[in-house]
Amino acid sequence: MNINKIITASEKPPIYTPGTAVMWTEDHISEQLLATHLNQDTDLASRSLPAVEKTIDWILRQVPDRKLSILDLGCGPGLYTERLAKKGHRVAGMDFAARSIAYARNTADKAGLDINYFHQDYLTLDQEREYDLILMIFTDFGVLTPDQQKKILENIHRALKPGGVFIFDVLNTAWLDTVPLTRTWEASPSGFWRPWPYLSLSETFLYEVERVVLSQHIIADDTRGTEVYRFYTHGFSQEDIRQMTEAQGFGPVTFRETLLPPSSLYRPEDVTFCVSEKKAG
Repeated sequence: MNINKIITASEKPPIYTPGTAVMWTEDHISEQLLATHLNQDTDLASRSLPAVEKTIDWILRQVPDRKLSILDLGCGPGLYTERLAKKGHRVAGMDFAARSIAYARNTADKAGLDINYFHQDYLTLDQEREYDLILMIFTDFGVLTPDQQKKILENIHRALKPGGVFIFDVLNTAWLDTVPLTRTWEASPSGFWRPWPYLSLSETFLYEVERVVLSQHIIADDTRGTEVYRFYTHGFSQEDIRQMTEAQGFGPVTFRETLLPPSSLYRPEDVTFCVSEKKAG
């Protein structure tokens, strides 16, 4: 364990400095993430099933009442895709986490649901005029860097049919006022980050001008040394969203707040749902 490396890593980094490791592709962590997605006692990775059902009902009221071609970006283990497919829609899901996609495929097969799952980084989405509705739920849009946000909007605009709709949710600027800037540590014989003994040093940083929060986790152990996981999250105003979507050819955006019940992560007023339509033509 290199103490100097830990001390250096614990300093507040320049904004958008990436971590040295990615948890989505690590076998042990991806197993923990899937269990967290499916655990109804926590909403750290997925919302509760009642919140999922309420969200789906609201989403379908924003689009024409007909059978739709739908893509769920960051679909995880298929909580939304399965429910949409059961309502008769033609559904696809895309996620970077291989374990979650494998689980989603397996449960769809068992339920006799024809859902097309892609194990793919959604930043590489390259389909054209394929979908009536594209979803990005659980504030995924806000964890992307500004360049990635621009890229995903371009990809989604291209993948939608004319008149197609993009629905996503973001954390808004009200949320920024509630973020605790904490520093914690954990010494564990095994746990979320590793199946063997490790030390975890976690800290939250605020980049006030950019309205960005960084959750940083330094994990040190005798097997892999010291690795850093960094997760940046943006707080958006409605005007931010309008400017970004309209710059990529979307029409006016409509917004909905307080759709969700209170949770252990966010207040209902912290999450804004956004509905943006690709202009016809």
